[in-house]
Amino acid sequence: MSEPIQKLLGLLQLARRAREAHSTEVLGFVMVNETLQVLPYRQAALYLGAGGLNPLGHVAAISGLPQPNPAAPYTQWLTRLFHGIFALAEHDVPRTINANELPELMAEWAEWWPAHALWMPLNPGNPSNPTPMGGLLLAADTPWQEHDIAVARELVSAYAHALAGLRPRKRMLDALRGLWASAARRRWLWLALVLVACFPVQQSVLAPAEVVPKDPFLVRAPQDGVVERVLVQPNQAVAQGTPLFSLDQTALQTRLAIAGKAYDTAQEEFRQSAQIAVTEDKGKLDMSLRRGVMGEKSVELAYVTELLGRVQVRAERAGIAVFSDVNDWQGKTVQLGERVLTLADPAKVELNIQLPVGERFDVAPGAEVTLYPNASPLSAYSAVVTQVAYSAEPTRDGQVAYRLKANFKADEPTLRIGLMGTAKLHGTRVPLLYYALRRPLTTLRQWLGL
Repeated sequence: MSEPIQKLLGLLQLARRAREAHSTEVLGFVMVNETLQVLPYRQAALYLGAGGLNPLGHVAAISGLPQPNPAAPYTQWLTRLFHGIFALAEHDVPRTINANELPELMAEWAEWWPAHALWMPLNPGNPSNPTPMGGLLLAADTPWQEHDIAVARELVSAYAHALAGLRPRKRMLDALRGLWASAARRRWLWLALVLVACFPVQQSVLAPAEVVPKDPFLVRAPQDGVVERVLVQPNQAVAQGTPLFSLDQTALQTRLAIAGKAYDTAQEEFRQSAQIAVTEDKGKLDMSLRRGVMGEKSVELAYVTELLGRVQVRAERAGIAVFSDVNDWQGKTVQLGERVLTLADPAKVELNIQLPVGERFDVAPGAEVTLYPNASPLSAYSAVVTQVAYSAEPTRDGQVAYRLKANFKADEPTLRIGLMGTAKLHGTRVPLLYYALRRPLTTLRQWLGL
C-alpha cells in the first residue's frame, strides 16, 4: 500500500476516533499522541481556551504524559509559548512557527522544544465568533513540508468539530456577565431595563365563559307534586301554548273526589236545615251554619279543581326549551316555584364570565372582551362588558369568582346557547413592570398580611 493511501486511511481513522471521544480528556490524548499516524513529530501539546489571554485557558494535554502538571516548568513554558502564538497576527490558520517570531522565548526554545513547530488552531467554524477554541502544536526536528500543512488543515477541522460537540453550551448567566463587564454596557443595559419596565402594556386576564340566553323566561312548578312526564326535548323550539311538562294528578283526583263528596254532603245538610227552618225558628240558626259549611266546601272544591287544571304546564311564549336532560326531571318531586326549565330566544344571547378572585383587576362596564370558543379555538368574537358583580360567589366548579355579563357586538354572528370558551378581558394600559409583578406582589401581601 502506497504512503499517500496510508496517510489518507490514517486521516479517516483519526477523524473517527475524534468523533467517538466521549470527553475532552480522551480527545486531547488522541490529538497529542495518535496524530503521529499521519504527521511526523517529536513532541506535541494541546491548549484549550478562547484565546491566549483568557484566564480559563490551560495546557490540556502533552504527548507522552498521562496528565500535564500545571506547576511543572515545562508546562509553564508551554503556556507562555501558547500565549505568544495567540498574540501573533496569523494565529487562526495552520502555519509553521519558529523561535525568531517569539524573541522572548528564543533563549529557552532549544532547551524545551525542537527547532520546527507546526501550529494547528482549533477554529469553531462559526463566522460570528472566529476566535479559536484552542490549538494543537507539533514540534519536529526537520522542516515541515507543504503536504504536511495540507494534512494538518484537514485533520484540525475534524478535531475542532469534535471539540465543539464536547464543549458545554454557553450559559445565559455567562453571557450576561460578559455584557455587564463594561461600564458603558452597564449604562446602556440600565437604560434598556428602565425603558422596558416602563413600556405600557394592556392588562388582560383569561376567565371561563359561557353563552347564555338574554332575558330568559323561567318555567317553574305551579304546585307541589311529582313530574309525571316531560313533553319536550332539550333545545327544542316551542311555540306559545305548547305543553312542556305535566305533574302526576293521582293525588289531586283523590282530593277532588273527597272535596266533591264533602260538598254534596254539606249541600244536603243545608237543604234539610232549610226545610226545618220553615216550621221552627230554631232551624233558622242551624240553616245559617249549614250555609257557611257548604260555602267552605264549595271553595275547597273549586281550589282542587283549579289545581287539577294546572297539572299540565304550557309555554307562555315562544322560544327554545333550555334544560339538561328529560330523565333528570321525570319522576322527580318538585315544590311550588321550583325552576324546571328555561324558555330562551335563540336570537338574544349574552356572555356570562366567571372571573376568579385571584385574577381580578379593575374592570368596569364598557371593557372589551374577546371570546375564544372551545369548539373553535381559531375563532374569536368581540363583546362589551355590561355588568360586573359587586361580590364574588361560589361557582359550579367550587371556586369563588365574580360574575360578569357582556353583550356581543352588533356585527358578530349569533352564537349557540351553551357554547363554552375562554374570555379574554382587556383592561387599561399599565407599565410592564407592574403587569409582571402584580400577581407576585398580591401573593406576597397575602402571605405577609400587609
